[in-house]
Amino acid sequence: MKLAVLASGTGTNLQALLDQVHGRGGNEIVGVASDKAAAPALDRARAAGVPVGVFPTADFSDRPARDAALADWLEGQDVELVVLAGYMQLLSSAFLARFPSRVINVHPALLPAFPGLQAIQQALDYGVKVFGVTVHFVDDGVDSGPIILQRAVEIPGPESAQEVEERLHQIEHELLPQAVGLIAAGAVTIDPANPRRVLVEEHQGAPGAS
Repeated sequence: MKLAVLASGTGTNLQALLDQVHGRGGNEIVGVASDKAAAPALDRARAAGVPVGVFPTADFSDRPARDAALADWLEGQDVELVVLAGYMQLLSSAFLARFPSRVINVHPALLPAFPGLQAIQQALDYGVKVFGVTVHFVDDGVDSGPIILQRAVEIPGPESAQEVEERLHQIEHELLPQAVGLIAAGAVTIDPANPRRVLVEEHQGAPGAS
């Protein structure tokens, strides 16, 4: 499967995909795009020889125009799956329509709890004892798409959001490559009888699979 990664920041989840998915089992990251020209994620892509694209909001008249240019670039790379890995921009409905059920995101909370920005701080403020990570399909809502994989971790008394974030990063770096591997293997389908339900088959070839 040919996949592209969208990232706005340091790109640690991108690195996990480069290390665990890229060049394995016929899977290839064919492009990495960002809304920030200085995003360290782009340096990681360049170091791996992956083409990069930069689409700052300020360079376009509006979000739909930016997303149309981004979608054109991705289609030019023959992308089959778009992975949001710390991409801090909302995508338009028109963009998602060009990649139906082919855009996924990783979120640092057990959705549907704590969607949107500052998810870890939201959870801390609520006083939860169990945190987690979700990989889900992206739809027109905010972190509201069908859930592919989730993993929980109990952190009874975290001192800070940074402490939780470090624990969750470890899970993200396992769960996101696993989800991509399962999708590439054809082991992920949306239940036609219930579009909120994602059916996931066990597959030995997926990264992180037991």
